[in-house]
Amino acid sequence: MKVLLRISFLGTNYCGYQVQPNGVTVQQKLNEATKDLFGYDCDIIGCSRTDSGVHANEFCVTVTKRKESFLDTSIPVDKIPQALSVRLPEDISVMSAEEVSEDFHPRYDVKYKEYVYKIWNRPWRDPFLAGRSWHCPKPVSKEGLENMKIAASKLVGTHDFASYMAADSKIKDTVRTVYETEITEENGLITFRVSANGFLYNMVRIFVGTLMDVAYERIAPEDIEKITEARDRMAAGSTARPEGLFLNRVVY
Repeated sequence: MKVLLRISFLGTNYCGYQVQPNGVTVQQKLNEATKDLFGYDCDIIGCSRTDSGVHANEFCVTVTKRKESFLDTSIPVDKIPQALSVRLPEDISVMSAEEVSEDFHPRYDVKYKEYVYKIWNRPWRDPFLAGRSWHCPKPVSKEGLENMKIAASKLVGTHDFASYMAADSKIKDTVRTVYETEITEENGLITFRVSANGFLYNMVRIFVGTLMDVAYERIAPEDIEKITEARDRMAAGSTARPEGLFLNRVVY
């Protein structure tokens, strides 16, 4: 069988999800835990990559035996989450496990993903949001918040989002469909939520940086369409910090 795991993790201590030679990653910890549990090396494929410091409320991976299309184990599927969680650090948790078909792919079979980004908008730091939000101490006015909402709504639809992709990205197909955007504010915490059929490298963080430039009147909300049409990274705003970003939901 092939098993789909839904996990969550706090990315503060990791150099992103995918294994790399220069730091500890979430995938590395999953590799170690599955080998300890099943007694052999596993192939673990994730639904996406995440940058260093980025978090996930829900992240999906498939697990199979290395170089095989199945997982050879007598452990019941519903017992796998607990068995893996006790072998993982406290900042990585396995929430559920389910059997999927051998041809299922956790990245290519995604219908859409949803991200949230949190901005702490008070002059003082909140120690409980440290590492889990972008601290922007300059107050955003009510008008600024409304302008953010107007600007965010202009991102909805099928567009070429090259303006919102990291300049060093090698991706050529930059057309994506954004299904929904939402901005809320509660007691100083501004939350941006966005769902799409796919995301470019740094796309959400550049969305947020651009929207904050709108909030601070450095960019007019009506300029968002021109920025998108430019298909030029230099036309958009700054790139928001990684620690406010959460992969929130993955829908198959």
